[in-house]
Amino acid sequence: MNTLKEYLAKIDDLEKQKRLENIINWIGSQFPGLKAEIKWNQPMFTDHGTFIIAFSAAKKHLAVAPEAVVIKKFADQIAEAGYSATKEIFRIPWNEQVNYELLEAMIRFNIEDKAGCQTFWRN
Repeated sequence: MNTLKEYLAKIDDLEKQKRLENIINWIGSQFPGLKAEIKWNQPMFTDHGTFIIAFSAAKKHLAVAPEAVVIKKFADQIAEAGYSATKEIFRIPWNEQVNYELLEAMIRFNIEDKAGCQTFWRN
C-alpha cells in the first residue's frame, strides 16, 4: 500500500473513509510543513524525517498514535475528551466527535519537542 487513497479504499464503510480523509486533510491544511506518508500500512505524518502522528482504522474506532510520551503528557485531556487510551494510542470512536484542539496540541508538541530529533522515533 503506497497511497492514502489505497489505504482509504480498504475501509469498508464510506463514512469512516470520509472521516479519516477529513482529519488527514485538516492536518495537511493546519500543518503544511508535515509530510503525509504511508508507512507500516498506516497513514502518518512526519517532519524532517521524524515521526509526528499516525492513524489506523479499526472496526469501532480510529486509533491515533502520537508516541507514548505524548499519550502520557496529554492523558488528562484524552480522558476529558472521552477517549480511551493505552500506552501508545488513544481511540476516537467512530460515533464521537473529533477533538481537533487536542489533535492540534499533540501535533504542535511533537513538532516542537522533536525539532532537533535525528531519528524516526524518540530515543
